[in-house]
Amino acid sequence: MKILLTGSTGYIGRRLLPYLIETGNQVVCPVRDKRRFDFEDFSEASLQNIEVIECDFLNRQSLESLPKDIDASYYFIHSLDSTNKEFAKLEEISAQNFVDYLDKTTSRQIIYLGGISNAEKLSEHLASRFRVEEILSNSNAMLTVLRSAIIIGSGGASFEIIRDIVEKLPVMVAPKWLNTKCQPIGIANVLDYLIGMLGNEKAFGRTFDIGGKDILTYKQMLLEFAKVRGLQRYIFTVPVLTIRLSSLWLYLVTSTSYRLARNLVDSMKNEVIVKNDAIKDVVPIELFSYEYSLKRTFQKIDQKQIISSWKDAFENPAFSKEFLTRKEAPKYGCFKDIRNVSFTRNPKEVTQNIWEIGGERGWYYGNWLWEIRGFLDKLSGGVGLRRGRRSPDDLKDGDALDFWRVLEADKEKMRLLLYAEMKLPGDAWLEFKIRTKDNKFCLIQTATFRPLGVWGRLYWFLVFPFHGFIFKNMAKNLIDYR
Repeated sequence: MKILLTGSTGYIGRRLLPYLIETGNQVVCPVRDKRRFDFEDFSEASLQNIEVIECDFLNRQSLESLPKDIDASYYFIHSLDSTNKEFAKLEEISAQNFVDYLDKTTSRQIIYLGGISNAEKLSEHLASRFRVEEILSNSNAMLTVLRSAIIIGSGGASFEIIRDIVEKLPVMVAPKWLNTKCQPIGIANVLDYLIGMLGNEKAFGRTFDIGGKDILTYKQMLLEFAKVRGLQRYIFTVPVLTIRLSSLWLYLVTSTSYRLARNLVDSMKNEVIVKNDAIKDVVPIELFSYEYSLKRTFQKIDQKQIISSWKDAFENPAFSKEFLTRKEAPKYGCFKDIRNVSFTRNPKEVTQNIWEIGGERGWYYGNWLWEIRGFLDKLSGGVGLRRGRRSPDDLKDGDALDFWRVLEADKEKMRLLLYAEMKLPGDAWLEFKIRTKDNKFCLIQTATFRPLGVWGRLYWFLVFPFHGFIFKNMAKNLIDYR
């Protein structure tokens, strides 16, 4: 089959693509920027069956380059974490443009993944999801809808937020929505359903709820997570936290953005459980328990097999469109802190140290100072340090790295360039590269700051004293760490 897979660089699509190729399909991947597609993750043989086309479903004209001989399509476009206040309108435009394009093709089926809701009054996010369903249902192609509960998988937003809460807080005073029931489902089961629906005429024109084996409250999910991790946790719920306060609590405690926290809390007011289990007759699979899904997820993490992460999504659409073109930090109108350190150690070992910076490894010097900076960033509405990184030892262009974004990760050329996504009165870059100088290897570490107005210049001079020992020792320890 020839399949159109939207969202192929996103959390679900990135994981589904290998399965589609393995089962002998030809897959067309429309992306906003080809440079974000992980070509290196596929063999030459697999790439023969993948066609990556640059377009934007918010731009109708850009869709003219997409093929017309499509058999089926997956629609994984959403704006859950978008900072744009008109995200619902943008989702409508995107869905309508998708339908207008698809009606000119030979596609027989659309498979769409949304969210379960049993409430009459929907959250803004779920209402938008259902509006997208309505638009997709007007296509000439038959629509198959999967409405999912919380998805448990390495790198997933729900899993990482639960992990943040449980591993960081021994005692929790939590909002009353922790007593709401949910039916979490493992990512492997979600992929089983998505693949099982493809070309399945029993699923044409139908909507299915999908959930895992267990029905639990969010509080039970947290305590079960703690049990799997061998942690003792105490949770007390209070009835007084509003949606706004609950969102703020979730934002400050976890790695989520405030917008995502708001959408999640707004959705968690209502039960998310499967009411109609008709899918078991269409795609019969063995459902995993919540405990098994957690253990399986941590096995993937331990094996460093995190294929995709929600944290790598861009909150700023303008930045995401151009970020990979910024291969160099600016030279003019900037303050710089440059450290040159010669060494005789194997440069590949030093490069690996650079590639493992941030996350659990930390920043090689003054981690408590970095944590304070991350906490201040979080208080000011930034991403903070809790976002961490997708993999402990691998970096790709576009990856999130604590409160930085990877602009270029070229291990062969021994160069890493980061852009700061923290709240700053200006723009900041951090670059590491290894060069040969006077028959010796040299680590060149450069912090660049382009100030915005007077406040930007004042900020630089306020933090400059800390740079004197933080950046100096960080460069030294990058070389010495074993």
